[in-house]
Amino acid sequence: MEFLSDKPLYITDTILRDAHQSQAATRMRLEEMLPACEALDAIGYWSLECWGGATFDACMRFLNEDPWERLRQLRKALPHTKLQMLFRGQNILGYKHYADDVVDAFCRKSIENGIDIIRIFDALNDIRNLEQAIQSTKKYGGMVEAAMSYTISPIHDEDYFVKLAKELEQRGADVICIKDMANLLLPMEAYSLVKRLKETVSVPIHLHTHNTTGTGDMVLLMAAMAGVDIVDTALSPLANGTSQPTTESLVATLQGTVRDTGLDLNKMSAPAAHFRKVAQRLKSDGALDPVVLNVGANPVLYQVPGGMLSNLISQLKQAGKEDKYYDVLAEIPRVRKDFGYPPLVTPSSQIVGTQAVMNIISGERYKTFTKESKAMLRGEYGKLPGEVNEAVRAKAGIAPEEVVTCRPADLLEPEIPKYREEFRDIAKSDEDVLSLALFPQVAPKFLAWRDGPHDPPDPPMPADSSAVRELYV
Repeated sequence: MEFLSDKPLYITDTILRDAHQSQAATRMRLEEMLPACEALDAIGYWSLECWGGATFDACMRFLNEDPWERLRQLRKALPHTKLQMLFRGQNILGYKHYADDVVDAFCRKSIENGIDIIRIFDALNDIRNLEQAIQSTKKYGGMVEAAMSYTISPIHDEDYFVKLAKELEQRGADVICIKDMANLLLPMEAYSLVKRLKETVSVPIHLHTHNTTGTGDMVLLMAAMAGVDIVDTALSPLANGTSQPTTESLVATLQGTVRDTGLDLNKMSAPAAHFRKVAQRLKSDGALDPVVLNVGANPVLYQVPGGMLSNLISQLKQAGKEDKYYDVLAEIPRVRKDFGYPPLVTPSSQIVGTQAVMNIISGERYKTFTKESKAMLRGEYGKLPGEVNEAVRAKAGIAPEEVVTCRPADLLEPEIPKYREEFRDIAKSDEDVLSLALFPQVAPKFLAWRDGPHDPPDPPMPADSSAVRELYV
C-alpha cells in the first residue's frame, strides 16, 4: 500500500482543549496553559484547538475563569498559530437550540476575540442546524470547518458520509472534518473513506479521532496513507485513552516519508515537560482518573464514546445500581435504534444514555421519558437520521402531527434583545450577555464573583460530576 498524497501532513494539537476535556473533565486552568504558549507557538502546528466544547461551561462552573478572557489571553500568547474551537451548530456550546441571532452574535464575538477556525457540527448531522453558523463564520472572516459526526448504523455507511461531505462543501465549508468522537472509525475503513472523500470534494479533509479502542494511531496512519490533509493529535502527557493519539509518535512515524509533517520533535520537548507537571496536578486533584487511559472494545461493541461510559457509571453510582452497568450498555443500542440512530455526541449521547439508564433502573422500558428524550423524538433537535419507532414515540405522548419537520430554529424568535433586557443589571459586555444566555444557572454566580465584592462561588463539584463530564465531544 502506498501513500496517495505527497504533501506534508498538517497537525492540529488538542492539548489546550480536547485532550484535557477527554481525560480530566476540562479542568486545566489558563495559568497552566500560558507558560507553554511560546513554545507551542514555535512548533508550527496547522492549528491549536483551545476553546469551545465543554471549556466554556467548565471555566465558569469549576475554575472561576471568564472563558472570553481565556480566549483573549491565548490569542495574545499564540500570535503565530491559528486558534480553533468546537461549536455545536444551533446548540452553540449549550444543550438546546438558540435563535439565529444568538448563533450569529456568538460566531462574531468568537472571531473578534481570537478564533480563526470554527469546527461546526450537529449531533444528528442535520445540515440545516449548521447553516447559520456557517454563514456567520464566513461573514465575520473565520474559517468554516464543517464536521460530520461519524457513527455506524444501518444507514451510516460510507456512501452516507461521502454524500454528506459533498453537501457540506456546497454549503460553504472551507474544510471538512470527519469527527470520530467514539473511535469507531477503524483503520481500513479510514483509508477507504478518506480516499473516497479526496476523490469527491476539493476542500481539505481533517480527521478527528480518539484512542479509546486503542486503534487511533493506526487510524491516523491509514488516513495519512489515503491522503488526509490534517489530523488531530495531543501532546504525550495528555494523549491516548479517551484523548487523541500522541503527537510525537505520529510526527516520528512520518519522518522521512512523503507525508513528513515537517515538525521538529525537539521543539515539543519543553511543552511536553510542562504538561507532564499539569497532568500530575490533575491526577493529584482527582480530575484525571487513570482509568481513562485504558483501552477496550466497549466503544466498538456498543458504539458508546469513552467519556459517555464515565457519565453512565456516575449516574448508576448515584442510583446505587452499579451492578446494572452491562445491562445499560446493552440497552443503549436498542434506545438508539428506537430513536432513529442518532450519532452519540453531545447532546444526543446524554439523551440516549440517560434514557437507557432510566429504562434499566425502572425495570420497564420507556416507563418514563426525560423532557430531552421527548424533545428529540418530537424533532426539536432536528431530523433524526433513521426511522423512529412509532410505538415508542406514541408512548412518549407525541402524535405524528406534532413532529417538527421544519428547521427547528425557524420556530424561534430573535433572542438577543430579550437576553440584553433580562441581564441588563449584571452583563458588562456583549460577551457577558452570551455567557448568560448559554448558561443562565452558572454564569450569574460567576459574574457576581468576578465583578465583586462578593463571596466566592460554591466549591466545585467532584471531578466526576455528570453535570459537565461530557468527555465525548
